[in-house]
Amino acid sequence: MSEKLCLGVEFGSTRIKAVTVDGAFRPVSSGDYTWASSYENGVWTYSLDEVWAGLKKALSGVQDRESIAAMGVSAMMHGYLAFDENWELLVPFRTWQNTITGPAAAELTALFGFNIPQRWSIAHLYQAVLNGEEHVFRIRHITTLAGYVHYMLTGVNAVGVGEASGMFPIAADGKAYDAGMMAKFDALVAPRALPWKLSDVLPGVMQAGENAGSLTEKGAALLDGLLPAGIPFAPPEGDAGTGMTATNAVAPRTGNVSAGTSIFSMVVLEKPLAHVHEEIDVVTTPTGKPVAMVHCNNCTNDTNAWVGVLKETAELFGASPDTGALYTKLYEKSLEGEPDCGGVLVCNYLAGEGVTHMDAGRPLVVRTPDAKFTLANFFRAQLYATMSTLKIGMDILASEHVAIDSLTGHGGLFKTPVVGQKYMAAACNAPVTCMETAGEGGPYGMALLAAFMLNGSGESLEQFLSARVFAGAKGTTLAPDKADVDGFNAYIGRYKALLAVEKTAVETL
Repeated sequence: MSEKLCLGVEFGSTRIKAVTVDGAFRPVSSGDYTWASSYENGVWTYSLDEVWAGLKKALSGVQDRESIAAMGVSAMMHGYLAFDENWELLVPFRTWQNTITGPAAAELTALFGFNIPQRWSIAHLYQAVLNGEEHVFRIRHITTLAGYVHYMLTGVNAVGVGEASGMFPIAADGKAYDAGMMAKFDALVAPRALPWKLSDVLPGVMQAGENAGSLTEKGAALLDGLLPAGIPFAPPEGDAGTGMTATNAVAPRTGNVSAGTSIFSMVVLEKPLAHVHEEIDVVTTPTGKPVAMVHCNNCTNDTNAWVGVLKETAELFGASPDTGALYTKLYEKSLEGEPDCGGVLVCNYLAGEGVTHMDAGRPLVVRTPDAKFTLANFFRAQLYATMSTLKIGMDILASEHVAIDSLTGHGGLFKTPVVGQKYMAAACNAPVTCMETAGEGGPYGMALLAAFMLNGSGESLEQFLSARVFAGAKGTTLAPDKADVDGFNAYIGRYKALLAVEKTAVETL
């Protein structure tokens, strides 16, 4: 028999991935399945049949499955899965991508004095109530994708507190939903004579380290016997919580930035924010500590398009540069640009942005006649654009005097050494660390949470990660450079003015 392993599974927006870690918490095996949401009848959704087909495909790539000693399920957060008493789905899964809950989100934010984004499960539920949807009277369970898969495999209807915090606000003690806000919601919908209270339909809340059930015979049968019954499960978590875990960013004054197709930061707070900001989501770590989240829809997509155009240009001359090498060259070339990009401005919005209140996007490159339009300045502006909206949100946190000792960067933006890390340190005015292990991301974080449940008795998650998982982890840290900070601040001043041009472009093009 091989060494005991811990398994993490994550249902991301483009991939279902399974990762195992060994006793030294190193990734040893993985499998994955590629999928995509579909837009049906005005709703972004995924088929639940594909959930199971994809999970089995991902698990089939994992080696030594008979040696798995603990596991856990994670998934993209938020969204809406509504079931009747027999756990039959009432309406197609409504994912976090949907922006169909504006009236509900605004009304609940005002009612609670707490920002409720459109993505959150409670916004979807209340919007269904406002719409007078027939299925609302038949609801007996509301959960998330991770919560659904966990229930089907274990029979336990509960989610980790980090996942729960994207469904409904969490109490100050970090252990349960906020009772006062739940009472306000029940009073709000009381005139509609619904046959349930909110506490009846939401899943239970669990902390990292707790045992959240075991794989049942019925659950094992759902997986076609790929895993043996009896494996203990950690509480299911959202991709934000697993990302924090995978980057050792669960202690106050730490945070992480995930940068790829979209970009978001998570900063663990020492104390609650003084004001409500619709640009900032407040969620929690897997142990219930408050976290400020800045989520932006646009990051590297526009840059990827420009790299494609530049590659096509090179091919006109008979060159056929390797795509990875081309990215590296262009990233490194940007370091020769001026700290404020020499007057070149880029808005990279292919989609709308909640932080800057844009409902749609039109990518723009704008420069004044006297701007220094060089390849280095242009590509530096491209990379600044990937993190400019995030910086606007991070500056709100700075205005609230949120202290950040360290940020960990992970995702494609940080693949080329130094460059993205250097610019992010300037944007956030905080040291940025990149670790080798962060490449596995969420499923690796979920595997670590399973290992914590199995091995972490008597210590906090922060202690477990710092002392046992990441003590010898290889990484590099870059402190913010003053010239870069000043240059990025000058750039962001012009970028905010550019948003008026972007708004006009959306309205007229």
